[in-house]
Amino acid sequence: MNNLTELEVENLRHIIGSHGMIANKLDSYAQNCTDPQLKSMLQKDGQDARQAEQKLLGFFG
Repeated sequence: MNNLTELEVENLRHIIGSHGMIANKLDSYAQNCTDPQLKSMLQKDGQDARQAEQKLLGFFG
């Protein structure tokens, strides 16, 4: 992380937060969904958003 500027770190935090928020929304939509195919798609997209969030958090580690 030493190579990142302050602006880049701030942007990265914003992006990470956005992925978390998107994952939470997709999880909520999936819980309320009655169509099995759509529910599965929403769950997978939520998992993908969480994985992206975790990868981005790796820049802080």
